[in-house]
Parts: sequence; C-alpha cells; structure tokens
Amino acid sequence: MALLVSLPGRILDMAWILLLLLPAACLQAGNSAGFNRVNYFGVHQPAHLSGVQGESIEIPFNFSFPWELAKPPQMMILWRWKTFHGELIYHSSLGLIHKHFKDRLILNWTQPQTSGALRILDLKKKDQTVYFCRVHWNTKRGVQSWQSIDGTQLTITQAVSTTMQSPSIVTSAVTTAGLEDTEGQRNPSLVNIGAIIGVVVATTVLITPVYVMLIFLWWKKRPAD
Repeated sequence: MALLVSLPGRILDMAWILLLLLPAACLQAGNSAGFNRVNYFGVHQPAHLSGVQGESIEIPFNFSFPWELAKPPQMMILWRWKTFHGELIYHSSLGLIHKHFKDRLILNWTQPQTSGALRILDLKKKDQTVYFCRVHWNTKRGVQSWQSIDGTQLTITQAVSTTMQSPSIVTSAVTTAGLEDTEGQRNPSLVNIGAIIGVVVATTVLITPVYVMLIFLWWKKRPAD
C-alpha cells in the first residue's frame, strides 16, 4: 500500500483500476475451471442402439475422471436395466449375471482401461429397454462412483426370414411343375383316339383297291345291251 501512495497520480489511478479488475478476472477463471471440471468426469454411452432378434449386439461405454488412481485402483463395472436405479444385471467383481441373461452377457473390458463394451448374445424381444453402465474405482481421494444418466435405449427388431417364398412364387412353381409333367406323359384318352383313327385309315387304304377290283370285274361280266 505504501508503494502505491508513493507513485505519481496517473500511475496510481491505473494501479487502483488493475486491483479492482483482478478479483473479477480471478472469479471468471475459477468459474471456467469449475465448468471444465464438471464436464471432465462421467460415464458415456450411445443414446440409442438397434439389434436384431436372435443376433448379438455390443453397448460401448467410456468414462473419464480427474483424480489419480490408487494402487490398486480396484475398478468395478456394473450394469443396470430399465431405470437409473433399476435391477443389476451384471457385476464384474462378483461375477453376477441376471437370470434373464444367463450365458448371454460378455463384458469386453480389462482393468484399468477406461472404455469397453457389454455384449448381449441371442437377443430376445424382452431385451428391449434402457441399459445403464456404472463404474466404481479407487482413487487417492477415496472411492468414486459414477453412472450414465440417460443410458442406452436398445430397440429389438424381428429377424426377416429368407427361406419363406411368396404365395405367387410357390403357385407358379407348382403350375410349372404340372405343365412339365403333362408334357412328359401323354393323355391316355388322346392316345386311344389316335390309335382308332390309325386303324380306320389303314383299313380304308387296304379295302379300297379290293372294292375297285370287284366293281371292274362286275362291269366286264355284265351282258351287253
């Protein structure tokens, strides 16, 4: 303060202005640091995913934090479904798997990685709901625990069968097969008619010369007028 009093008038005024502006600058810097700190840690998941019934899907996740990990960090990954405080379906440390997902859940994650994915096998229609990832880890400031707020909405669609044929295609195939069978085998009635016509023609060809010869002989032997 004594130094400020000893300074010339104009310099003294500038010094007072700087002193007045300093707290505001410090406050703004503090707010900026606080904002970044709030957004620095948390658990992140995709908002929506879609899977096909009978197939598998992975729900990816990642998390971040500003604290230094303890040794050992003792990380744990938990998964809930339906609601934020819903029932646990997976616990990495306890080996817990919900009975609905028996032999259908695989966690692709290794400690101390900060990202991974939960794989759900043989998707069922009842698997359509929201899934929340929760992370526990041990830091030098104590045990921290964070969970995704919105989670991931999983939608299950029905598989499209590729073996089914449309009725028109099936009908066409049956009709074609019937035509092919008809072409391969002659109709018995048509065969009989053809045989009869053949006999009649042959008989006519044989008998006609005989009748002509008889008429000629009769004409030769008749008495002259």
